[in-house]
Amino acid sequence: MAPQRNTGAGVEAELPEYAGHYRLESRLGSGGMGVVHLARSTSGMKLAVKVVHPQFARDPEFRGRFRQEVAAARRVSGAFTAPVVDADPEAERPWMATLFIPGPTLSDHVKRNGPMDPAAVRRLMAGLAEALRDIHRVGVVHRDLKPSNVLLAEDGPRVIDFGISRPKDSELRTETGKLIGTPPFMAPEQFRRPREVGPAADIFALGSVTVHAATGRGPFDSDSPYVVAYQVVHDEPDLTGVPEELAPLVLRCLAKEPEQRPSADELMRQLRSVAASYDTQVFLPAPGTGDAPTGDEGAEPEAQQDPRDAGAARVAQAPPAAERPERREQPERRARRRTGRRVALGAGALGLAVAGVLVSVQVFAGASSAPGSSPRTEAAVFDAWASVPGSKESTPQCSYGRGRLLCAQSGQVVALDPADGHVVWRHSTARAVVSGPPVLSGGLVQPAPEQVRRREALDPASGTVRWRRDLPGYNGLASAGGMLLLTGTDGTVTGVDSATGESRWSRRVPGQAMPYFSTFAGDPLAYAVSPSADGTGTRVTAVDPRTGDVRWDARLRGTLDPVGTAGGSVFFTSADAVYGRAKAVVRYTPGSGAVREVALPVPVEQAHGTVRGDVVHLMGGGGSLVAVDLRAGRQLWRLELSVTRASTPAADGRHVYVTAPDGRLLAVDARAGKLLGQTPPRLGGHADRVAAALPQPLIVGDRVYASAPDGTVFAVDGRDPSHW
Repeated sequence: MAPQRNTGAGVEAELPEYAGHYRLESRLGSGGMGVVHLARSTSGMKLAVKVVHPQFARDPEFRGRFRQEVAAARRVSGAFTAPVVDADPEAERPWMATLFIPGPTLSDHVKRNGPMDPAAVRRLMAGLAEALRDIHRVGVVHRDLKPSNVLLAEDGPRVIDFGISRPKDSELRTETGKLIGTPPFMAPEQFRRPREVGPAADIFALGSVTVHAATGRGPFDSDSPYVVAYQVVHDEPDLTGVPEELAPLVLRCLAKEPEQRPSADELMRQLRSVAASYDTQVFLPAPGTGDAPTGDEGAEPEAQQDPRDAGAARVAQAPPAAERPERREQPERRARRRTGRRVALGAGALGLAVAGVLVSVQVFAGASSAPGSSPRTEAAVFDAWASVPGSKESTPQCSYGRGRLLCAQSGQVVALDPADGHVVWRHSTARAVVSGPPVLSGGLVQPAPEQVRRREALDPASGTVRWRRDLPGYNGLASAGGMLLLTGTDGTVTGVDSATGESRWSRRVPGQAMPYFSTFAGDPLAYAVSPSADGTGTRVTAVDPRTGDVRWDARLRGTLDPVGTAGGSVFFTSADAVYGRAKAVVRYTPGSGAVREVALPVPVEQAHGTVRGDVVHLMGGGGSLVAVDLRAGRQLWRLELSVTRASTPAADGRHVYVTAPDGRLLAVDARAGKLLGQTPPRLGGHADRVAAALPQPLIVGDRVYASAPDGTVFAVDGRDPSHW
């Protein structure tokens, strides 16, 4: 629904201009309980604000329910819902503000365009299963999942409107004689035992929503809600038109008894095995389609500003590329780029080749690529992975140096030719959990940053051992300026020459009881930070790794964590002392002592970031990707990605890249904050495991390198992510 000005007769013509500090600009929609407005914060951020109807504002019972809605929405805010920005359930007209999500509801999309194609239905079902998994994990049951409560954002579906949701431990109970929900999407127990409704009811609703997306109707269809209620409790669902490969899963979701339905986690596992070609690409809207951005009961912002170019820091140049084979584009991906009309694609369309071929090799499988072997195509990688069932491979951690990709996995380090991915050399190491990539320091490869006493350094050209030494015990390890910095158990720091393995100095760092160093590519210094006990300040010490001398020392306001350096300045996130969420980005210039702080309109959970010029890109838990320009003094944009978490971003001025836990590489427009493309998922044999560290993408010239849980390392052409 397009925004409408607040006009008309009656109570709704007297709508307030503000809800709290947020100016209400236009009406997005109206429901039985309230009106949803498009609003803007003081900084200009777009919000969706739900304001309760006056008659309900006077009802104490309704206020109690609205408080519960706000609490539930706050508990589940993340990658698959609309994060709550602010709310006041005690106001004269209670209201709740969430981030604005541009995109149609599933209900509007199906009305406008008809049933979804099978690939889109699979993606929708997977996205909703992920959403329910996160909702149920925090102890909330939605109880009203339906097409009008599903927003189709460009990066995946979002579940909104927690107006009748309930925490599983809530004391608020449904009144006798009242049914709460929407009959075509209610589970049998919501009619029979409304006080005993649990997460399985949401799974039933997911099945009904999937049928609606695939067919344009529900599995129980009648004009009478009473007939629908009878059918839900007693009749078998009508799955005519549901994709063949999904019908058995949908039928399980629609089981009459809650215990016979799969959990959200089980549903996700089974969806992965529906077909080898299962594609979890997000919803990338085709230009010119009929789906205009709309808002609903919950919402989230589109990219808010057009930032300037993020600077001109250079990246390493790639070696000449090998001749690239053509990659044939899947018809369903081309279909998403079509204009509004439905186009039938014949077999001949499969021959359309696209630029930006994806070259990928399975590095740690039993048989490795030999030098000089031809590059494998994307399809070959999936064949190779599928032919090794039960693989125990984990995600390789990679860095780039001396014209090689240097990748570590438990038990070995390999060097790859970045032109075609073939293995140049392989070296066995101690089997241990790998938490980071190999480091090129002092001209040699330091295999991994793990805390092992016996360390070695390798020749980057051949992989031969150049030195091997037993080093003093240490709790922390960092690399900068051609030195390894080892923080001992008593806080003493030892500087080890990376080229020889010899200790050059050992001392304490003044003001830092137990220094753990942050280091950044291209910066010769190492930084130790220690927050004050009360969280009001942070001491930052810059150390010269070659000598151990302190170059500068500063006491800065707030709880700070360094994220990068550029142009003689150090950039930090500033976190709130209670929840640890990043609330601002800070730039400190030691040469002048100048401090610049830019507040974030919405805090970022578990923020980690990177710096390019004066722009800081932050990735947060729950999928929030944020760009902040310290020179302009404002947040440029914020994008909610359909991931629970992601890697530290990598940026080149045109694009921002992150990797997801399922092996996808995602590319975002650095200027507009829009998702441009992503690679397919590459899940290994242990898809239920959570990786300790997600590898940061590597930008080398026009190429981007990433790795995935199935043990592959792959390269894509970074110039046009829409062709991935």
